[in-house]
Amino acid sequence: MADGDVAPQPYAVLARKYRSRTFGEVVGQEQVAQTLAKAIEIGRIHHAYLFCGTRGVGKTSMARIFALALNAPETDGPTTEADPTSETAEAIFRGDDVDVIEIDAASNTGVDNVRELIENARFRPMRSRFKVYIIDEAHMLSKAAFNALLKILEEPPGHVKFVLATTEPEKILPTILSRVQRFDFKDLPATDVVGHLEHVVAKEGKTADDEALRLVARNGQGSMRDSLSLLDRLLSGLDGDETLTVDTVTRLLGLPARDRVATIMDAIADGNVEPALSETAAMLTDGLGTDAFLHALVEHAHALLIRKTLGKEAPAGDLPGLDASVLDRQAEAFDVAGLAQAVAILEELRRQIRTAGATGRALLDATLVRLCLGRQFTSVEQLLGAAPASPAEKKTADLTGSEPEASSERAETPVQTKAAINPEAVWASVRQRLERDQPNVAGLLDGTRLVGLDASAVTLLAAGGPRQVSMLRRESTTSALAAAIAEQLNLDAPPTIEIDVDPDAPTENPTTASNTLDYEADPIVQAAMRELGARVVKVE
Repeated sequence: MADGDVAPQPYAVLARKYRSRTFGEVVGQEQVAQTLAKAIEIGRIHHAYLFCGTRGVGKTSMARIFALALNAPETDGPTTEADPTSETAEAIFRGDDVDVIEIDAASNTGVDNVRELIENARFRPMRSRFKVYIIDEAHMLSKAAFNALLKILEEPPGHVKFVLATTEPEKILPTILSRVQRFDFKDLPATDVVGHLEHVVAKEGKTADDEALRLVARNGQGSMRDSLSLLDRLLSGLDGDETLTVDTVTRLLGLPARDRVATIMDAIADGNVEPALSETAAMLTDGLGTDAFLHALVEHAHALLIRKTLGKEAPAGDLPGLDASVLDRQAEAFDVAGLAQAVAILEELRRQIRTAGATGRALLDATLVRLCLGRQFTSVEQLLGAAPASPAEKKTADLTGSEPEASSERAETPVQTKAAINPEAVWASVRQRLERDQPNVAGLLDGTRLVGLDASAVTLLAAGGPRQVSMLRRESTTSALAAAIAEQLNLDAPPTIEIDVDPDAPTENPTTASNTLDYEADPIVQAAMRELGARVVKVE
């Protein structure tokens, strides 16, 4: 480097370059900023604070702003009007001020680290009013380290303030929570993130479409730092005066194209397996990761769910880069229950695939087929027109194939009836079950046939005459028949059994039939049948 040349300044990433430096610049956490500012104005400054919230929502920035307000060099006391460009401010925001000590608890977890902190806290600050300890990721401290902090957090020296920051407040010991003032930082609304991104783009001398910035904010998932990091990456990929568009964001971030995801959702709505699987295969072949693909499907189904339930104006009911008319059409093709189930199924699949190994693709294809063939993803009204008014009516419809008359409150669309259950097939299955489990009962059923079947009553006709009917009407026999029929048809309660003589089907040998019934009525024969599983076949 020649004499007189100025060394180039290192590049500052957007997330650091555009970090808030005053309470008024804070984005999305105004309630916290206002409370802290008010406490400084009226002199009610606590000795220890806990800032809770997800990553990148401004916890550390707020801690630095608060530290600057406490140690503003240009005033006689803490102030909300501290100069963010002063030497002290620059040192604090760089993280290397001698009196504002930032500690990463993730790498200083032990009790010895805390003991060192306590020892140093006894000494007064070198040039400021307060020593401010900012402990980031505080939940990473060990239990012993937390216990070591208890006393100084409760009664610190007058010149010491603590700010603990954490993404997992549930891991902070209750004894610590009782000694601090807690502030919860919310996830940043997409509108706030987009507004800040627009400001940054303009400051950087670039241009971007609103839809593109909304897509960046959506992928930032409520984190300003993550959104700025994505924007930094995107602006670096632009050529000259190129405008940042949705297509550019999709391409540079490796996101699935919205229209291709919409094609898959159309296939699911239509119950059409082939295009769902072929479009999925094409997207994965193009290099899209399975997790990113499933995230896009979940996001799409969620947008449809919000649009279906809350309307078109709901913030989460749209997808940047996809025409609203497509979402309107698809929302009409699904019902709320189906969309809710789709979100749950796809999110569960994401978790399964992370540990599925080589079978992950098979699980993905099987789930898509399941979604395509699931009738729950078609409107219930389109499928049924009206539902049975009660479980009993539904049972009757299932058994007979008929539907109860629709009430005035139901839809006027005709009900699609199920195919009637074949009474002969039901009766054959019941007899087979009885022959296996209760042969003495099954032996009384020769020549009987089932002629009436619903959820509450079953009618049988016996061909053996009044004597056989009398035997069949015994309580033990009808109870066994009712239980077998209820089990076969999955009824809530056993039906009533009605048994009559079949006048059109007399027995070929009434005498034999009568003798057989007489023997079966004998207590000794019944005991032998019960104990040995025997059956009277022929009496001569």
